[in-house]
Amino acid sequence: MNIKKKAVSLLGSNPKITRYIEAQGKKARAATRGVGGDKLYEPIPKFLDTPTEKVVANEHNSWIVLGRDRVASKMSGYGGKGDTQAASIDIVVGRMGNEVRGANPQGEALWINPNFKKDAARIYISQKSDMDKYFDLVDGTVGNALTKSGIALKADGIRLVGREGIKLVTKTDIKNSQGGEIKNVPGIDLIAGNDDEDIQPFAKGDNLVSALDALVGLIDNLDGIVDSLLMAQMELNEAVTTHFHTSPFFAAPTLPSEIVMSKGVRTMASHTTKTKTMLLKHKVNLGLFRSNFLNKSGGKYINSRYNYTN
Repeated sequence: MNIKKKAVSLLGSNPKITRYIEAQGKKARAATRGVGGDKLYEPIPKFLDTPTEKVVANEHNSWIVLGRDRVASKMSGYGGKGDTQAASIDIVVGRMGNEVRGANPQGEALWINPNFKKDAARIYISQKSDMDKYFDLVDGTVGNALTKSGIALKADGIRLVGREGIKLVTKTDIKNSQGGEIKNVPGIDLIAGNDDEDIQPFAKGDNLVSALDALVGLIDNLDGIVDSLLMAQMELNEAVTTHFHTSPFFAAPTLPSEIVMSKGVRTMASHTTKTKTMLLKHKVNLGLFRSNFLNKSGGKYINSRYNYTN
């Protein structure tokens, strides 16, 4: 957590009002500090609303505005273009965010428009909008929604808490809010850092387990093939080690090669004590891998026990 702003800051307040409050007695000043739910004096800008907007609530820089699609000036959004069916609800707290001002240095009130970049936190609902553009979101695989209804939440931190589960579901209808046919099945993108350059699809857990389990089986079979090859090679090594020729002198057998015997004995001993042992260990390790990662009872089972996707 990186907090740069002071817990209490009157920076950007109307200097005339600030001087007036400071000139009052201690008790009067305390009544403006907001402690225990008392009234709080702080810099709050004025909102430049349009004739079609209704400010339902405005208290301590928290706002609910009913109107038409608008993201900045009165000319912005589909409301500014004069489109029909472009109703909106803008719930926002902390207009101007950490740069909040209530007045300029001359003491004149500061009037502002919505600012989807700087305002501290917002829930924006629009009947017709370009929601991805409004919040500068990358396309991902879902794409850039244009002229569509939308709901956006923006804050320093967002938490969705479901006591009995959370579902993210797409394509529940065959047409969108504008009457357009939804021809494909739009997916769900999870994009960290608003960067979709290396976006990749989810693996389906059960299929991945099946694939890895099959791969472990193939490796296990390969272990058996190598073991069979080893045993055959050991038989050949034994034959070569004790190999002799028949002498042309009275057909007497010659002595085996001392070098071959020496090398052969060491090789067979190595195969028996090292290679064979390593193959057995490898087989055991494959079984442990399968048990630990691919079985539901495994301590490091690769699938989530709670979350699912299609």
